Amino acid sequence: MDRKKLVLLLGALIIAVGTAFAARTMFAGGTAAPEAVAAEPVGPKVLVAKLPLPAGTIITAEALEFQSWPEGLVQDAYYLEGESDVSGLLGTVVRDPLTVGEPVTQGTLVSPGDRGFLAAALGPGMRAVTVPVSAKTGVAGFVFPGDRVDVVLTQTVPGEGRPLNAAETVLRNLRVLATDQSTEQFVNENGKTQVRAFRTVTLEVTPKLAEKVTVAMTIGQLTLVLRSIADNQAELERAIASGDITIPEDASPEEEERILRAAMARPADKGTTFATGGDVSRFQRKTVPPSPEEVEARERAERAAAAADDRRAGALNGTAGPIGPKVRVTRGQSTAEVVVDPQAGSTASLISSQSNGVRNAGQTVPAVTSSLIR
Repeated sequence: MDRKKLVLLLGALIIAVGTAFAARTMFAGGTAAPEAVAAEPVGPKVLVAKLPLPAGTIITAEALEFQSWPEGLVQDAYYLEGESDVSGLLGTVVRDPLTVGEPVTQGTLVSPGDRGFLAAALGPGMRAVTVPVSAKTGVAGFVFPGDRVDVVLTQTVPGEGRPLNAAETVLRNLRVLATDQSTEQFVNENGKTQVRAFRTVTLEVTPKLAEKVTVAMTIGQLTLVLRSIADNQAELERAIASGDITIPEDASPEEEERILRAAMARPADKGTTFATGGDVSRFQRKTVPPSPEEVEARERAERAAAAADDRRAGALNGTAGPIGPKVRVTRGQSTAEVVVDPQAGSTASLISSQSNGVRNAGQTVPAVTSSLIR
């Protein structure tokens, strides 16, 4: 082969290899550039919803987070990192529902004490009702907004004999919205929650339960019973096992969480319990065991009635002599039965008179014993 052609061939080969390498590098760099750009934060960070927040949700620290946002889309109503104090938003209530990643605006949240806060704190279809309490019926002030309580009705039921005292758990798992006119916990100057007495408690109920609470207040006294935080989870598991709560098989984790959250927050008036005075003390029962004095008086009256019946029967039959209870009298070796006349006095006086009659006859009277024949 000609030397000149060989040099041209090698040069073309080198140029082709170089062009291919350059093209590969160019395409590789083009695909990596967008990833690098997407990984880098763009614009300031704004406060967004970390979880689905329906209307009426009370904001906690786990519900919100800061996320980068395009600078051209940032609005004045957004909460910006470094310019907003998230701790000041804890305890506020969501007025409008928020989806995951949606920015939180200043008009979305309602703070305690603001106009419409209580209405925003109510869940969809729920109502607020206020009941009077005291230190004795309000758990001594250890009930705070956000806690859940049961409602016990105490009443006195009239009837035959003594009235029946009864206590009945009429409602369960009610959320406390406010105590007196405050929707937040009272914090002292040291930053600690302070227990204080209050006269009214506002509860979240369904429209039907609101009617029951109103009627219960006219029947007797209402007492609040504080529930444990772990009770909701335990009752939720029992409800799922019994089939009261059904979760679709094709439900997503978000839908399943929403169903369970709604079930845990649902007040209930089923499965209530009650106790009466008879369950607490046997003296509150209608059939109280009689006292010994009452037993003796009842037996004495029964004996007198039986003796009167015997006298009437003897008068009709022409039977001579008194008819009454018999007494067995023993004198030495001999024993005799003596009929005691109820009109003649006690048994002791009758035996004494019989003994005196024997002495007057000049006979020796051994020791006399007697026993009543029932």
